[in-house]
Amino acid sequence: MIVRQFISWIRHAPAGERAEATRALARAWLVSDLSTDDRIAAEGALLLMLDDPAAQVRQAIAEVFASTPDAPPTIVRALASDQASVALPVLEFSPLLLDADLVDIVATGDNAVQCAVARRFELPAAVCAAIAEVGSPAAALELIENPHAELATFSWDRIVERHGHLAAIRESMLALPDLPAATRLALVAKLSDTLQQFVVARGWLSADRAARAAGEAMDRSTIVIAAGARGTDMAALMRHLRQTGTLTAGLILRALLSGNLPLVEHALAELSGTAPARVAALLADGSRASLNALLGRAGLPETVFPAFRAALAAEREIGFVANESGAARLRRRMVERVLTQCETDPDAAGPLLILLRRFATEFARDEAAALRDEVIAEQQAWSYAPVAA
Repeated sequence: MIVRQFISWIRHAPAGERAEATRALARAWLVSDLSTDDRIAAEGALLLMLDDPAAQVRQAIAEVFASTPDAPPTIVRALASDQASVALPVLEFSPLLLDADLVDIVATGDNAVQCAVARRFELPAAVCAAIAEVGSPAAALELIENPHAELATFSWDRIVERHGHLAAIRESMLALPDLPAATRLALVAKLSDTLQQFVVARGWLSADRAARAAGEAMDRSTIVIAAGARGTDMAALMRHLRQTGTLTAGLILRALLSGNLPLVEHALAELSGTAPARVAALLADGSRASLNALLGRAGLPETVFPAFRAALAAEREIGFVANESGAARLRRRMVERVLTQCETDPDAAGPLLILLRRFATEFARDEAAALRDEVIAEQQAWSYAPVAA
């Protein structure tokens, strides 16, 4: 009887009153001890209100049913397809929407709709993949910042491919401690490309010089990122480098001179098809024939063999240290020793010597910067030290 009176009353009631009455009816459907007939009648009345021309009426239903698993599924699905102001709370919170529903909504929805879905708790991989594939930049950012989203590696890569040129996306992703190394490097590559285009457009550098500077910066970034990679993450990074054509002799030699032996081992393993443990044993062996055979299987040009031999010999002799200023000093000593040996080696080609000289200059500047930072740190320590009475 009450439901019949409600249906009769709403025909002439103002929108605000209709919204409050509809909200009360939705709450009654959830919490009141209605008879079966009254519950069916109440649901029918709510279904009628889905056609109300006033959005605030439909919003009232959405606000009541958004977060509960006990809401009528038919009404929830209808609300999810309504205009954004009505659908958003349902899209963000309703546990009644299936993965397939959400994927379809992401594919057809606008920015606000996609963002609401991206904020959902325990967002499954399939829905994350849909947002990564067709979502707006804002939705991608919501997805990145959602700690409950299950993003597969290919979804991370797709976000980088589509939105990696945007600073907000890059900053949010790079702040994640567990971001795959290959994805992190792809983000850095996006930044490098953006900066390269910018300096060329401003006329600060020629296209060739900008490309070379960007390439050297990418190599340095690769060394830094690889230093934190382990196990399958390192293997995935090596595959990424190989697929992008950046797993070069110059990069591997830089890694060796920088003391990143794990990168060297995994890089040669990736290129040669040899197990990393076997590569490590061959590098530690020190045999010229074994090293030459390994480098040959890896497809490296014979012109770089002398530098690898000299670098490994220097590593065995002087080793590496963890302290940054000491490490910078040793890197410079190593490259200078390798350069000296290669300058007298008839097998060392001109391009190799040019590369080693660039490394020598770069590592010398690194040592100077490390010394500067050390001096500044000491001065700051002295300035904060307590003065004796």
